[in-house]
Amino acid sequence: MKNTDNCMLCPRKCNIDRTKKIGLCGMPKDIYCARAALHFWEEPCISGERGSGTVFFTGCPLKCIYCQNIDIAKGSIGKRISVNRLAEIFIELQNKGAHNINLVTPTHYSDAIIKAVNIAREKGLDIPIVYNTSGYENVKALKALEGIVDIYLTDIKYMDSSLALKYSNAKNYPDIAKAALDEMMRQTGSPVFDSHGIMKRGVIVRHLLLPNCLENGKAVVKYVYEKYGDLLYISLMNQYTPIKHFEKFPELNNKVGKEEYDALVDYALSIGVENGFIQEGDTAEESFIPPFDCEGV
Repeated sequence: MKNTDNCMLCPRKCNIDRTKKIGLCGMPKDIYCARAALHFWEEPCISGERGSGTVFFTGCPLKCIYCQNIDIAKGSIGKRISVNRLAEIFIELQNKGAHNINLVTPTHYSDAIIKAVNIAREKGLDIPIVYNTSGYENVKALKALEGIVDIYLTDIKYMDSSLALKYSNAKNYPDIAKAALDEMMRQTGSPVFDSHGIMKRGVIVRHLLLPNCLENGKAVVKYVYEKYGDLLYISLMNQYTPIKHFEKFPELNNKVGKEEYDALVDYALSIGVENGFIQEGDTAEESFIPPFDCEGV
């Protein structure tokens, strides 16, 4: 008999009963969070002036070797909470003035998130839900989020499957991410903003440019823009910072050069991208990583 507790939420489809064992995401079925607080470093239409109510979940199904949030991705930091507590956290963030509830790396908890959002909405939650993801998503699990998620803030990391295999052990990432983006767009449609320019509904596709990966970056922009045009926003990020020394991948020991990033931005403009965000200055010198000290959890 098939065990319905076996986890198939992410594209890894590990089929592990996470109530008894750790899944490939590195986490059990119980919800673990590392931080829940106002966050001001997302795109302007997400953070606004009051901040995005951001919940950082522990664990990750993808586990890129260059992950900027490595401490929570590998599951070493986080506090166990219940679904009811998660719902309370959403309300608390709304009461602090958050423009939205921003769920960071939520994939492996998507079933619990659905329950928590429904509970919170019954208690007065009425701000948008942002699903902040690596883009490595199971379409079936995404379909269950229809009516729950208002905004998808998704990475598209690779169009080059060899890079996906090399850096994320996910050769199928390009095909998975394309299918996931199709579903996200089906659910949200064209972007919607309020009178202050805060996004209420829609999709933002992020691409973090990696050193020496300009052609991959161009391929991401080309695919996304040619397929969806101005129906979504593209966010080009230059903030990659080596978080450790890579002996096997020395190319990742460097920050992204200004010329390389400017070339990606120029390419995006040359093919007609208008709905987008860029990072100016040496953002790799700044810290976009908050302290994962279980604040607000």
